[in-house]
Amino acid sequence: MTFEHAIDVCSWRYPEPYNIYGWLPWEQMVQLGVEFGDPLIREEQYLSVVDEQDRLWGFAQLFPLDRVIRIGLGMRPDWCGHGMGKRFVEAIVDEAKRRYPSGPLDLEVLAWNERAIRTYRKAGFGITDSYEKLTPSGMAEFYCMEYVPG
Repeated sequence: MTFEHAIDVCSWRYPEPYNIYGWLPWEQMVQLGVEFGDPLIREEQYLSVVDEQDRLWGFAQLFPLDRVIRIGLGMRPDWCGHGMGKRFVEAIVDEAKRRYPSGPLDLEVLAWNERAIRTYRKAGFGITDSYEKLTPSGMAEFYCMEYVPG
């Protein structure tokens, strides 16, 4: 992920109820040294997803855990809900498999986010677990979805 893309991602605003996916302002991310506000984390874990015209579609985080590569992702808000999600997720999966060929892939999704769950299923993910986690707005149910190569 480039510096410019990181700044751009921090400016994205999602409509409710998806506004939970927004980031802190760029200056705050840098000051706190969190996520892609930390140059080392940005270089090691984050990547920009761009199209053929080099337009930023979104980003992905590839986070190695104990026995799995956890994918975090976000698509530009103005491109969400227009049928491009499967292609977006498949591009991220392809890059994750290229970088971590032997690692299983998974992701977390809020259980109420049916739009994202449908997209992840179309891209080859299946629900393997459910649990509650703390979010900025309180406890919420999440699904863990694992990629099953097809």
